[in-house]
Amino acid sequence: MAHRLTVIGTGYLGATHAACMAELGFEVLGIDVDHEKVARLAAGDLPFYEPGLEQILRRNLDTGRLAFTTSFKEVADFGDVHFLCVGTPQLTGSNAADLSQVTGAVDALLPHLRRECLIVGKSTVPVGTAAALADRIAANVPIGADLAWNPEFLREGHAVEDTLRPDRIVIGATSERPGKVLREVYAKLLAEGIPLVLTDYETAELVKVSANAFLATKISFINAMAEVCEAAHADVTQLSEALSYDDRIGSKFLNPGLGFGGGCLPKDIRAFMARAEELGVDQALSFLREVDAINMRRRARTVDLVRELLGGTFAGKVIGVLGASFKPGSDDIRDSPALDVASTIRDQGATVTVYDPAALANARRVHPHLGYARSTGEAVCDADAVLLLTEWREFLDLDPEEVGKVVRTRNVVDGRNALDAGRWRGAGWVYRALGRP
Repeated sequence: MAHRLTVIGTGYLGATHAACMAELGFEVLGIDVDHEKVARLAAGDLPFYEPGLEQILRRNLDTGRLAFTTSFKEVADFGDVHFLCVGTPQLTGSNAADLSQVTGAVDALLPHLRRECLIVGKSTVPVGTAAALADRIAANVPIGADLAWNPEFLREGHAVEDTLRPDRIVIGATSERPGKVLREVYAKLLAEGIPLVLTDYETAELVKVSANAFLATKISFINAMAEVCEAAHADVTQLSEALSYDDRIGSKFLNPGLGFGGGCLPKDIRAFMARAEELGVDQALSFLREVDAINMRRRARTVDLVRELLGGTFAGKVIGVLGASFKPGSDDIRDSPALDVASTIRDQGATVTVYDPAALANARRVHPHLGYARSTGEAVCDADAVLLLTEWREFLDLDPEEVGKVVRTRNVVDGRNALDAGRWRGAGWVYRALGRP
């Protein structure tokens, strides 16, 4: 009999996983405690921006393969494989992960289980979480309910591709059955040659946080080099290019600029450090403190760079900010470097107007004190400086001569080292960027 899947938690990870598993041909039921979110998804309205996902959502609602509910009893009766896709935010006042949504979801499901099933964790959790949940399940469910850990590796803006054509599938389990079931669930992907790693709970949990820690380290490394380049009057973009030709290093995540943000990298590396301290091996991850510190310094340095460009003060200045989301292809503003810089400049006396192709509604809700525009032209009108803080393609394609017609002064700060410096300077702009002369 074909497996019927449920997805517990319909935020970014859960909604993506539910829609994409339905796209693979499964009957899928998603559940969330947020009634409004469930109603929106059931109506085909995606509550966040992710390229290509809304079409998949609507197509599979129309076929009947995908549905949503708020009932854990309905979920338990419907499926035999339950994917756990809830959030693990940073605890208030601590670097540790808040696991209340994980334990809450499991506790809500267990009383309704009446048949053999598999619970599959996809959330990013501290190592040791799966073993504790397995004990919790064994103590509360008389029937056969197994647990596996199958970490997600989604990139915002590429989540559909990362779900349907992942780089690898990792499964952590303590017996053969969970691996057998998940090989059946992922059979189409495995037939395409996607690598499969079968391992234990602890290794599976560590894969995700280790990957994020490595990527964060690579980003902060090149941004540390940008600090050195500024002091030495060198060009970090040329340094990065030269490094990228070494196949041991490569070019990915070696782009100098404003640094990383979002709902994953910052909180995940902090939670990783907190868990290492609990395990008594905090010195092994002490370098991540500097990774985090370098990343935060990039924001402060960007503010300083803009202030220097404007003669040492923001008082009475008008700033046009291009970008609010933490990265292009997303409306996610969690820990957004762009909004952090914009808010800091506004607090220091400037009038700041922000434009973003997807994230304006989220930005307005969290940062109502900033000004917002409906277009690039409106955002930069009469500006003393234009700041590129999120590298959306439409910003990279701007004509500097046309933009120059509406600003007060042709000053541009490229916070992502993404613009063609020669083209902007050739149009009479004073061009500044992190780590460049």
